[in-house]
Amino acid sequence: MRTNVTVVGAGLAGCEAAWQLAQAGIPVRLCEMKPQKYSPAHSYRGFAELVCSNSLKASRIGSAAGMLKEEMRLLGSLTMRCACDCAVGAGGALAVDREKFSDLVTEQITSCPNIEVVSGEVDEIPEGYVIIATGPLTSDAFAEKIFQLVGGKRLSFYDAAAPIVTAESVDMTKAFYAARYGRGDADYINCPMNEEEYKAFYAALIAGETAPLHEFDKREFTVYEGCMPVEVMAKRGEDTIRFGPLKPIGLRHPETGQRYYAVLQLRKENAAGSLYNLVGFQTNLKFGEQKRIFSMIPGLEHAEFVRYGVMHRNTFLDSPRLLDSHFRLRKEPRIRFAGQITGVEGYIESAASGIYAGLTLARELSGQSELTLPTDSMLGALSHYISDETVENFQPMGCNMGILPPLGERIRNKQLRYETVANRGLASFKQRLTQEGIQYENNR
Repeated sequence: MRTNVTVVGAGLAGCEAAWQLAQAGIPVRLCEMKPQKYSPAHSYRGFAELVCSNSLKASRIGSAAGMLKEEMRLLGSLTMRCACDCAVGAGGALAVDREKFSDLVTEQITSCPNIEVVSGEVDEIPEGYVIIATGPLTSDAFAEKIFQLVGGKRLSFYDAAAPIVTAESVDMTKAFYAARYGRGDADYINCPMNEEEYKAFYAALIAGETAPLHEFDKREFTVYEGCMPVEVMAKRGEDTIRFGPLKPIGLRHPETGQRYYAVLQLRKENAAGSLYNLVGFQTNLKFGEQKRIFSMIPGLEHAEFVRYGVMHRNTFLDSPRLLDSHFRLRKEPRIRFAGQITGVEGYIESAASGIYAGLTLARELSGQSELTLPTDSMLGALSHYISDETVENFQPMGCNMGILPPLGERIRNKQLRYETVANRGLASFKQRLTQEGIQYENNR
């Protein structure tokens, strides 16, 4: 039988995509440049190499990660099966022995009769149906071909992102809605600071502990002024950020008319208005430092950070303009993308996108109906986020409760609220699979 699908990249997303296709009886050609060539961050010979951490996040269903992992299990995830077989103690999280996990995934992939593994770097977009899952460190040669494919500006090579918080966690007794000079319909949430508050925040910011950069990140960001960390900008002088991202000019309280010494603006991240990003706060501070220091800003004392700021080399698409919710390239649907190159961030998110890309392509090639997941499921919400054309300043996002539609009721207890949201989403997820004739193991 001829091979009719090529998957490029044998990371988590590529392995999951190939596995879904193979289990559906569709021959797959899986291309991986290791061991002939390694990215700057990879060193192990096996597939699905975990580079940064060995944790696949929280296991409890009442968490975004636990919810997503359960959806992955229902879809027959190879990642989940192998992770459970080589798990190590990690409290309430699912963590694995990295090498055993990689070896097990590699063994499963290479022994699958429907998967042909081809070693060596790919430097052209393959013909026919293809899933590109080359990750955030896509090789320069192949990245150039993707660059040409998507029209240049729609592909980013740097991830310089500001933190994102949930709207409901902002203290609106201290913050207020307004647009600078009254232009717009109160589009921003504004967190005002007096002189004393600003100086305390400034002192903490310039003393904050930063995350170490890889050598290849240092080379890139040395010359990339446009993504300067806010803490680096602050060290140029006490008033630098007060005349930059924290400038108070043109902003007054809409009711009192009060002016402020400095103002942080939060900009809407999604159409639903459930998420807001800290404008101009690209940062390389360690995550714990971001939580501590940014929570000093009035209105953010109890903010829930669904994504912390990051600064590193990261090849990713402007997916809302390029991909549909099935991870297909809008202008050339034979091509799908999966993994972090699509703008999902994290191990399980990458793997889940690979599952969905492979499953939907398998159904298409088998003449089955199109599978669209409900947006109150975590995978459905992620696929909607990366394809939502209303998201203007697209940045990669991991799974979080903020991207799910709100409940029709208000539940003050956070744990109970999240469990209710997760159970609602899983029920919708299972119902959709049943409607589409997809069998799953109901193990909960």
